[in-house]
Amino acid sequence: MSSLTILESGPLATIQDRGRIGQASLGIPASGACDRRSYALSNRLVGNTDGAAAIEVTFGGLVLHADTDLTVAITGAPCPGVPLNAPAHLKAGQVLRLGPPRTGLRTYVAVRGGIDAPPVLGSRSTDLLSGLGPAPLGPGQTVPVGRAYGPMPGVDLAPVAHPTAGEVVIRVTPGPRRDWFTDAGWQSLVTQTYRVSSNSNRVGVRLDGVPLDRARTDELASEGMALGAIQIPPSGTPVIFLADHPVTGGYPVIAYVTEADLDACAQLRPGQAARLTSRTS
Repeated sequence: MSSLTILESGPLATIQDRGRIGQASLGIPASGACDRRSYALSNRLVGNTDGAAAIEVTFGGLVLHADTDLTVAITGAPCPGVPLNAPAHLKAGQVLRLGPPRTGLRTYVAVRGGIDAPPVLGSRSTDLLSGLGPAPLGPGQTVPVGRAYGPMPGVDLAPVAHPTAGEVVIRVTPGPRRDWFTDAGWQSLVTQTYRVSSNSNRVGVRLDGVPLDRARTDELASEGMALGAIQIPPSGTPVIFLADHPVTGGYPVIAYVTEADLDACAQLRPGQAARLTSRTS
């Protein structure tokens, strides 16, 4: 059976697939890959079946040993010293090292055949908030590789742009609790430049900036939360929900990130500038 061994895991390395879709009504979060576009591309480049599990690496640092001959593809945040957006072959005994990425935050490593971790509630994804799925990868761990794949796509290099290193502009639409904030508060949301907080993770991206003016200060009953929801906690600064977000929340949702910009949010790194913008601003 094919496998690889984790020699070093870096700050965080987890197994991710498309997630536990459609179970929020049961209190089960979706989880799954944060940057869905990069994750899907990595699987396509090695001919994996749709939804195969891959490794999501946060800020590089992953070192893996090929226990058998493997075909891999690395996408997302570009790490030095490894081929990006292209299939690569590892011989048994070869070591692959991912350094800190030049831009972006999350890198995806797909292995032909998929990571063969035991599924939990229909997914192999690690959910850091709920604790569902396999534990984060650690040194010395042997990871089995499956056999479910199709033909190789015949692509030498996918022409995909790297995550930007400068200010990232994120398009938003008004949320269900827009009226809990003054017009000045909304304008502040969609005109100021924020900085990504170091207190961000797979649950959400926290943005540091000027607190928003509220029109209402009473309590809000918990309500359903969705990927890309922008919640405003008592600090008055936004939190953009990512893959491991809770299924309910009690802070007002002022806006949602547009579908096309969700993956860019997953690549925001601490200290990076981010600006939210809306056609209604």
